[in-house]
Amino acid sequence: MSMVNTAAIQRPRGPRVHRGQSGQTSPRNMNRTRRKMPEMDYFLLFLGISLLLFGLLMVTSASLHLGDRIGMPFYYTGKHTASMTIGLLAGFVILQIPSNQWQKYSVQMYAVGLFLLILLLIPGVGRTVNGATRWIPLGVFNLQSSEFMKLFVVLYLAGYLVRRHVEVRHSVKGFVNPMLLLGIACILIILQPDFGTMTVILVTALGMLFLGGAPLWQFLALITFVGAALVGLVISSPYRMARITGFLDPWADVNGSGYQLAQALIAFGRGEWAGVGFGNGIQKQFYLPEAHTDFIMAVIGEEFGLLGTVAVILMMSLLVWRAFSIGTDAIKKGRRFAAYVSYGLAVWIGFQSFVNTGVNVGLLPTKGITMPFLSFGGNSIIVSCLVLMMLLRIDYENRQLDTVKGKRSWQAM
Repeated sequence: MSMVNTAAIQRPRGPRVHRGQSGQTSPRNMNRTRRKMPEMDYFLLFLGISLLLFGLLMVTSASLHLGDRIGMPFYYTGKHTASMTIGLLAGFVILQIPSNQWQKYSVQMYAVGLFLLILLLIPGVGRTVNGATRWIPLGVFNLQSSEFMKLFVVLYLAGYLVRRHVEVRHSVKGFVNPMLLLGIACILIILQPDFGTMTVILVTALGMLFLGGAPLWQFLALITFVGAALVGLVISSPYRMARITGFLDPWADVNGSGYQLAQALIAFGRGEWAGVGFGNGIQKQFYLPEAHTDFIMAVIGEEFGLLGTVAVILMMSLLVWRAFSIGTDAIKKGRRFAAYVSYGLAVWIGFQSFVNTGVNVGLLPTKGITMPFLSFGGNSIIVSCLVLMMLLRIDYENRQLDTVKGKRSWQAM
């Protein structure tokens, strides 16, 4: 009887699987499986892309009659699509750049923004439309410096709050110094003139300083000063005063200063609960000026009714909430610059959306402020795409820290 050396018999080798006492795959092995999928906030990405696509549909609906006048019904749709493409491609590049590089060059980017604003004031350089000089012609594209200045202000202030956080929290100087520098940008913007963008920048800056730990009394004092300055600008300008009076009672001068708001309110009234249907709106075609830009929400209200309007507001609110949540997660991980950038973007997008919606429904005076992610406007759409990708990058870096921390904890076991 032959003897069999059982020790020489080897079992076929397969992949080593770490199993717990219950025989199930251990968390270490599960963690490896999870890392095969890209770490990303897919809910935020879904919100942003959904708003962009819905905005494209609404711009198409609101601008077909304008394009038809020049024999190209989808002229504005094509331009909007091109802006979205450029914005998403630029955003993809931003997605590859670590946030510490944004911090490294934040001051330089703010200086570039100031240079572009100064360039507008040089005779023959800026392009003037309806009495406002806001664009620098670059061939097939007109650069609106103030739109990108919003982004540069957020990056600059986030870097300042990291460098001077002690002064901001305990010294008047730390609070006033950045506001003086921002005042230069605001003066350059008001000279265009662009009162709405200046207001958005100021509110964003104040919100970031408050979240950065500035004492409440300094915050309230500056709000009082800024509020008084804004009131002075309104009183000193007849056309701004006309907008205020038209906002208070648009029906008093329905063919004058209150015309645009009155037509927007009629659009919301026609929409009722569920709207008249996509593409069936009347106000955008014959009565409501700038329906595809500043008053896109009125078109949504007419064609999709109260339900559609509330749905858009809800999606925008969720996007702002996610931005705040990403910032909070970053601050817990000690990533203060990334946190302040997230907070700044959240304040900016939230306030601008609130103002645009408030103007459309008659809660605020008429201002030329677009709805982020929705309104027609190449610069606005490009910047919106950059905002979305920056938030995704910050969230990605937060998740990477969680992954590294989890890996180290399992290796220590």
